[in-house]
Parts: sequence; structure tokens; C-alpha cells
Amino acid sequence: MNDKTKYEILRRREMTKGYNASDAEAEPTDQEQKLPFPMPLKEAKGTEILSLPLDFENIVRDVNLSTLLQERESRRIYTEEPMTLQELSFLLWATQGVRRFAGRQKQVTFRNVPSAGSRHPLETYLFINKVENLNPGIYHYLPSCHGLELWEDKPDYKEELTTALCGQRFAAEAPLTFVWSMIPYRTEWRYGRKAHKYILIDAGHVCENLYLACEAICCGTCAVGAYDQDLLDELLGFAPGPSAEADYEYAVYAAPVGKVICSV
Repeated sequence: MNDKTKYEILRRREMTKGYNASDAEAEPTDQEQKLPFPMPLKEAKGTEILSLPLDFENIVRDVNLSTLLQERESRRIYTEEPMTLQELSFLLWATQGVRRFAGRQKQVTFRNVPSAGSRHPLETYLFINKVENLNPGIYHYLPSCHGLELWEDKPDYKEELTTALCGQRFAAEAPLTFVWSMIPYRTEWRYGRKAHKYILIDAGHVCENLYLACEAICCGTCAVGAYDQDLLDELLGFAPGPSAEADYEYAVYAAPVGKVICSV
């Protein structure tokens, strides 16, 4: 291992640590400087929003949490059966659904997943291939109204997504594929240099909820962390980086979803 690699490993290890004495000398965070807070959600870019159902009783299996935890595993093979809109709605609600807003101008959201300081820096995009009553294409989830907007009318995304996911064709050809992006400034505003550790922890919370929610409705998923940053960002229409702008957004995680055969 050469010195350059050692330095990069050392630097990245330090990012994952907690606060220490040197942090007391760091520049105050933007919250401490009383700078305007970032809004917790992206606004819809279009006018047509599809409202999603919130009745899940008839699709969730009658099994306990212990069973879901024992059965949870990464699944890469799915049946040919399409997903239903109700199933998709449940997965979105379980991973990023908003319970309530708080604070002046609704600057904080409380959701079905934890997030450092309730900053929730992640956005959810969906590559939809086989979901009943939805045309194939790329969609964006709107947690504030539990709705979907068509992000890009691109039904033929599979080859580009396969390449962007480093050749993982199973993920690109699944009935639907989650891609989460991050808008770092939502968390940086409050936590400064420590924000990036918390953002990655938040991503883990979201994907674990997806695993458990999938098990609850006889679906499977597989977390994907190997992807080509530039290609996936370009596919989602994000501005190229690196950037320190407050509205900078980029992909951070992915997970395909499809139906599987349940043991119960």
C-alpha cells in the first residue's frame, strides 16, 4: 500500500469518528450562524402528481417482526409477476413516508425512518419497469403528499441503468429499482463537517426498512452500493460534481425490488 492510499484511508476513517477536541475550534455550522435553513423536501418539478394509496392491510403478511428479521436476506431473482401500485406505495411509505411536519415554515419532517436531527437528506427515485397502472419510466417520490411524479419519460432505461450499476443487469431489469440521492446541505446546515457520516448512516436506515417492508409483502430486494457515479447522476439529470453548492444532489444507493415466493 503506497503513501497516497494510506493517506486516503486515514482521512476517510477519520470521517466516520465522533466529535473530538479539535471540533471545538471548527467554524460554526450554518445553523449556529442562524443562516436560512434548507427545506426538507424537493418541490415537484411538474404539475401532474399521482396520489398513492395508504391502505395496506390486505397486502401485509400476518407475521411477527422476529419472522421478518429471520427471513430478511438479499434477493436477486424475482418472479415474472408485476408489482401492484399498492405494494409500491407501501414500500415508499415504509422507507420515506412523512408522519408530520414541525417548526416554523415546516422545516422539519418526522418520518418512518430515523435521521440525524430529522434532517432527512435523501430523495427517492424509481426506475419503474413492471408496476400495474404505471407506464415504465423514471419517477420521483413526493413524501409530503405521498405521491409520484414522472421524472423522465424514459421507458427504455435498462441498458443505461445496467451500465450505470456496473453491469448488474438483474438490478436494472427488476420490476422496479429504488435509487436514493442525497442533498448533503440539509444535514451540513446543522452538523457541518460531521454531516457526511450521519448521511451515510441515514441511508442504511432507509434501505433496512426497505428490506423488512419487502419481506412483509412477499417481495425481495438487494442493496446495491456499486455504481458509476457520473453515469447514474447523468441518468437522473443531476448536475455534474464535485460541488459545494447548497442544492447539490447526487446518487448514493440503489436497490431493485421484485416479487418472490414467500415461505409463509
